[in-house]
Amino acid sequence: MISRKPETERRKWPRLPLAIPVFVRSRDEKGKEFLEFATALNISAGGALVAVRRSLPPAAQVLLEIPSAPLSATTALPKASRTLRAKTLRVTHAEGYHLVGLKFSRPLLNHLSETQSARRKVASSV
Repeated sequence: MISRKPETERRKWPRLPLAIPVFVRSRDEKGKEFLEFATALNISAGGALVAVRRSLPPAAQVLLEIPSAPLSATTALPKASRTLRAKTLRVTHAEGYHLVGLKFSRPLLNHLSETQSARRKVASSV
């Protein structure tokens, strides 16, 4: 029996296995703009895996739009991203759909808050 070393995880952020409906806005191989309803199968602060019906060219610029109920401007809820810019990193062709690996232009998490939270004490200060 051959013992293999576990591969090193290259991702910066953990992926959450959430099925989120999204609109994908981009251009096809011929340069024609399209809008397609799709599903994000997993998402992290750095990117997402999205199942779409049409293939996207490598390094395509993509706009993900997350549909949500309209909220009043006076609503005291925290601001959340509904539109995310991304770039195609890879496309896996499957039967009837394509799995598109996307990298967000800017991570969903603020890098500064990520490093600060890593420096905080774990124990109570009491």
